[in-house]
Amino acid sequence: MKVFIRTYGCQMNERDSEALAAKLLQAGHTLAASEEEADALLFNTCSVRDAAERKAKGKISHMHKLKKRNPDLIIGVAGCMAQRLGDRLLEELPDVDFVLGTGQLHTVCDILAEIEAERKRIVSTEESFDVLTEMGAHLATGSWHGEIAITRGCNRFCSYCIVPYVRGREISRDKEDILREAREMVGRGVREILLLGQNVAAYGLGGNTNPPEPGNSPFGELIEALNEIPELRRIRFTSPYVSYFNDRLIRALKDSPKCCRNIHLPLQSGSNRILKAMNRQYTRESYLDKVAELRAALPGVTFSTDVIVGFPGEDDDDFKLTRDVMNEVGFEQSFIFKYSPRPGARSAALEDSVPDAIKEERNQILLGDLRDRVRKKLARLVGSTVEVLAEGVSARNAERWVGRTDTNYVVHFPPVPGVRPGDLVKVRIEQSNVVSVVGKIV
Repeated sequence: MKVFIRTYGCQMNERDSEALAAKLLQAGHTLAASEEEADALLFNTCSVRDAAERKAKGKISHMHKLKKRNPDLIIGVAGCMAQRLGDRLLEELPDVDFVLGTGQLHTVCDILAEIEAERKRIVSTEESFDVLTEMGAHLATGSWHGEIAITRGCNRFCSYCIVPYVRGREISRDKEDILREAREMVGRGVREILLLGQNVAAYGLGGNTNPPEPGNSPFGELIEALNEIPELRRIRFTSPYVSYFNDRLIRALKDSPKCCRNIHLPLQSGSNRILKAMNRQYTRESYLDKVAELRAALPGVTFSTDVIVGFPGEDDDDFKLTRDVMNEVGFEQSFIFKYSPRPGARSAALEDSVPDAIKEERNQILLGDLRDRVRKKLARLVGSTVEVLAEGVSARNAERWVGRTDTNYVVHFPPVPGVRPGDLVKVRIEQSNVVSVVGKIV
């Protein structure tokens, strides 16, 4: 069977799609290049943001034309939206044949087989499938970049978030299992690994939501072990919770040169009052103190973040505090979201008191600050020489290659003979623009 997988949402969803693809391939299915040539469509959905849900539902509803042309087409919905809405999706989207929650992804082959049998198209009672662990399965793509989910679920219960309800409580994978997967990836040519988890820095702590003791960081130990893998060039991770950056973890980052000097550090708000309402369990002051510690230990480190504008009760003073923190830290990248209540999250019981027009205005202000800040930082790179991990041909200009610095700046450069995706090269920066820089290999 040819299966087309479309993914919505975060990198964890992307990782789940890789696991689904690996499981399908192992079971003898193939991956379709488009929806039109597929025998089955699988939509792996996100439910954290209302916009992601609406986008997925809209796309699935448009599959009615394909289903009409091919009544045997199988359509399934997996992931967080499927977990949250369950059988309600079958009522809302009548062309959908099945839904799989986040804890049921390993059953996808069995579901497809059952539907095939019911339709009397392909019946196979003798075939058996090896079971891949949902968290560990990966698709062998031959890419220079690989992703490993090291935790699943979350115990933080931020008031605006439904992840603990749709992905379950926090679970960490076995360290040796992760290292084995990393070595296998590197053996296939992967040179950069991204560690994934709702709170990767809580890895190995048994779900404890209290900040770890200064000398205890299983996540730091994992990074140090990955740093010892020959041929692995870079380690990235997302997303950590700020209070888990203790002395042990910061020391591990400092002593592991393969760990990139770019940290995604979700802020959400710069107002202590709003942070408390969000159940974020840190303050503006403790957040800034941790940024200062990381800067002292990792010279040149850059930061990205997540921010929500228009949370219930956010007034002009609260927003100003957020804007001030963002400018003080100087984030190089920011994912800025306008608050929308998520059914099932605790904040959904609060009045959505900030008008949409105000949310949009605050969103645009922060985006404007970000554009100005990044443009100035990129301009300062002109004349310098940076180390870049080559990714391959630029999607925007076939005459150039693209890569990133370990601080996550995007660099474009003309290719030279012998350079392959995954190689580290030195590039002298000659010009900058709004979002990237251009240079030549030296």
